[in-house]
Amino acid sequence: MEIEVELSKIIINESSDQQIIVLKERYGQRSFPIVIGIVEIFAIDRRLKGIQPPRPMTHDLLDNVITSLGARVERIIINDIRNHTFYARIVLSLNGKVVEVDSRPSDAIALGVASSSPIFVAEEVFDKILG
Repeated sequence: MEIEVELSKIIINESSDQQIIVLKERYGQRSFPIVIGIVEIFAIDRRLKGIQPPRPMTHDLLDNVITSLGARVERIIINDIRNHTFYARIVLSLNGKVVEVDSRPSDAIALGVASSSPIFVAEEVFDKILG
């Protein structure tokens, strides 16, 4: 089972390479942080603030490539956590088929924000994190 989440908090610390986003259940109370890189946090932050760079950034480029190929980002899924490392899948639809692509959660979330796609977390990830 997958639970829809939203970005509830973005914590940017420019003196560190590790930034934090907090994902919270859209229709519940559970939440948890994910540590991501500075490039991804700025991409997410810019997009959420509606700031359009003069040229496409990496996650915008990826969204443009997916769209140009006739596919669509259906959803992002944070599907596992192992040894304190999160795993994600980008779910695409292409010509009536579903294609899943392995991704770092930071890239998947940045792409999800760029493509206005919903983000989900597998129930077992919540179980592993929150006990």
